[in-house]
Amino acid sequence: MRLLNFASRYPEPGRLETKRTILRRPQLQDFATWAKLRGDSSDFLRPFEPSWANDELTKSAFRTRLRRHEADITGGRGLPWFIFDRQNPEILFGGLTISNIRRGVAESGSLGYWMGREFAGRGYMREAVMAVCEDAFQVHRLHRIEAATVLVNHPSQGLLKRCGFQEEGIARRYLRINGEWRDHILYSRLAED
Repeated sequence: MRLLNFASRYPEPGRLETKRTILRRPQLQDFATWAKLRGDSSDFLRPFEPSWANDELTKSAFRTRLRRHEADITGGRGLPWFIFDRQNPEILFGGLTISNIRRGVAESGSLGYWMGREFAGRGYMREAVMAVCEDAFQVHRLHRIEAATVLVNHPSQGLLKRCGFQEEGIARRYLRINGEWRDHILYSRLAED
């Protein structure tokens, strides 16, 4: 049974395990590992992410990110996880979040994820996305998970398809990625899929 946050009626993001990964919510002690992985992978990540702030990889910015995560968890608006190696839990692979959770008639959220360059293409993110989707549908009672990729991000599109997401169409100038408004392909997965 999951414990509820005393300030919230929503379940918190619990620890999840797959064959090769452990997923858990980000903590302040993860800062150095996170900053190194993001820094080492910056050229790999930046083309697919919002513009990085000048202080993006500082401890202060990481603390701000954690506070935002905690507010989203408490308010039932977000579920963040970091993805670690199950064999060696000191090794961080990447992260994923279900954000913008809408309750009531929608019961949906948006999936976002990132993977360190050296771990990309090895199937870790597929394991993590599958575990998070199952948790989102079973524990958090979401009905729909949405995801979007820029048109040229073919690896991410393949990942979503392998995880049971279906393409829904193109959203024009959907998100500002790396300083530019970019068209995105929209995907979704439903609890009954």
